[in-house]
Amino acid sequence: MTDGTSENSNDLDLICINTIRSLSMEAVQKANSGHPGAPMGLAPAAYTLWTRILKHNPANPDWFNRDRFVLSGGHASMLLYSMLYLTGYDLSLDDIKNFRQWGSKTPGHPEYRHTPGVETTTGPLGQGFANGVGMAMAERHLAACHNTKDHEIIDHHTFVVCGDGDLMEGITSEAASLAGHLGLSKLICIYDDNKISIEGSTSIAFTEDVAARFKSYNWHVLKVEDGNSVDEILKALKKAKAEKKKPSLIMLRTHIAYGSPNKQDSAEAHGAPLGEDEIRLTKKNLGCSEDSVFCVPDDTLRFCRKCLETGKKAESKWLRKFKAYKKEFPDFAAKLTDAINGKLPEEWDAGLPSFSEKDGAVATRSASGKILNAIAEKVTNLMGGSADLAPSNNTIIKNSCDFQKESYHGRNIRFGVREHAMGAILSGMALHSGVRPFGGTFLVFADYMRPSIRLAALMKLPVVYVFTHDSIAVGEDGPTHQPVEHLCSLRAIPGLTVIRPADANETKEAWRYAMTNTGGPVALILSRQNLPVIERTESNPASLLENGAYILFDSGSKPSLIVMATGSEVHIALEAAKSLTAKGVSVRVVSMPSLELFENSSAEYKEKILPHEISNRIAVEAGIPMGLERYTRDKGEIIGMTGFGASAPGGTLMKIYGFTADNIVQKAMKLIQQ
Repeated sequence: MTDGTSENSNDLDLICINTIRSLSMEAVQKANSGHPGAPMGLAPAAYTLWTRILKHNPANPDWFNRDRFVLSGGHASMLLYSMLYLTGYDLSLDDIKNFRQWGSKTPGHPEYRHTPGVETTTGPLGQGFANGVGMAMAERHLAACHNTKDHEIIDHHTFVVCGDGDLMEGITSEAASLAGHLGLSKLICIYDDNKISIEGSTSIAFTEDVAARFKSYNWHVLKVEDGNSVDEILKALKKAKAEKKKPSLIMLRTHIAYGSPNKQDSAEAHGAPLGEDEIRLTKKNLGCSEDSVFCVPDDTLRFCRKCLETGKKAESKWLRKFKAYKKEFPDFAAKLTDAINGKLPEEWDAGLPSFSEKDGAVATRSASGKILNAIAEKVTNLMGGSADLAPSNNTIIKNSCDFQKESYHGRNIRFGVREHAMGAILSGMALHSGVRPFGGTFLVFADYMRPSIRLAALMKLPVVYVFTHDSIAVGEDGPTHQPVEHLCSLRAIPGLTVIRPADANETKEAWRYAMTNTGGPVALILSRQNLPVIERTESNPASLLENGAYILFDSGSKPSLIVMATGSEVHIALEAAKSLTAKGVSVRVVSMPSLELFENSSAEYKEKILPHEISNRIAVEAGIPMGLERYTRDKGEIIGMTGFGASAPGGTLMKIYGFTADNIVQKAMKLIQQ
């Protein structure tokens, strides 16, 4: 954070850097597991960045105007843990010694919410890079919305460290392309160019011109040939910070496992301990004490812990700025504070539209668009977009412009056809805080986003996914665009709440839940085809969606049959129930928009909705039946898909595959008569 150095700065720099190397290789050795090579090669860069450039306060890792640091190559976690410990975060030397052990603060890959100072969970390569793009986008948006000529209260950078593996992943290409288009000049990426991957030299699979590639993305590219030179690294970082129009890539030529006599520049050093003999030789080579283990020189700790004082001063200076801003603009300051804390405005949902039978049939994607815009009127930090499908997903905020270079205040993000990057960027925006992100595409393309969704669930991020075109009713586009396995696939992700509303009013309640839930991501599964608005004068309100499942229709006090359905199949189930009632069958229809919410309900509530004694059960969903067996049990029936769809009008396909009231009635009568 400061350029000030002591008289013996060169010697002290080297001692600090070699301490990072020693801690990293020793922790991996003690755990007998991990990746020592990258931390050893990157030690000079991390040391320079954290002690001379990075704006952070180790005593308050959540200070809002801090710079963000993302270690995209999460396997190099000991690099991050070493810096957190040395600079004064709530991480002890004992935590370093317990690397990768049960209950420690130092898991194998960095985990958000688990270790103080870790900004995002990384490990799956490329994810952190795209998270960083999202963080930089959030910073630019909030700065555009809240900074004034006299009050620059939001002004920080996002630093990403990535490696060859990150750059090979497709998500990085998607994210880098968008970052360059948007001119995110406060995004700085340090590329660990060590030319080694797990299988050997990168020359066996990665020979592209990285500099030319990133220049074509409209990035500012810098090269540091000596990854051990603190001076050269510092110069590059300062040049990157001075760039005002483009994101920066610093290509840093490093050597994996630097200092190891036998394993430097070797793939062997990537993901395995060096071995005790090699560590001893490495220490000798680096001029460190050969016999001591986990030794941290007093001078190293004293110098690195200066970050506590400089961080405190930096935050105090910012707090004075914010106090002046708050005095002049109390309403804006309060709104920003609430946004940072994830607090919704008072009566944010007072103006949400209601729908009735008189409105006619409406696709839940269309209802979602109206609801989204009503929310956006009150929740002004709600922002997002689609992967080039906004008109189809109905994800345009009509009273706002696009988020672009010249209009960072815009709330409509044009992600382009970049589903995977979109997913990780949304996570980065949520991690940054201050904005509430959403993103949309067709449900079938959730496959492209799955790694990002999984990590969002792991980190418990409040991201909203808008997935439309939810079944074979997509029709003529055929099986490539008709999701059949995607519902159960998403439901398999722990911590992700999947909601498939039956009509426009359930869609409103789904959005209400998504906006108030701060404990994890929510996937809204919406129809392309129009669905009738369910008449509710004699049935339960749609607000019961919060329970995951509720009784929509009962033809008698004690049903002999339960028909469960989700989404677009609920109105078909209701139609079948009327026919069954006319035949003298006592039937119950249960709308089951969210299996996750239902499973989180009390045992008493679940028994009330699905009494154990009623064994005649039918589940109806236009997807594969996996997961529904727990509700139909041994005797029940599931009307679902057993293969892919086909190209034909949606209504035709629904009939051919058995999603009709007549088919439900036939299955029900056969079941009852057994």
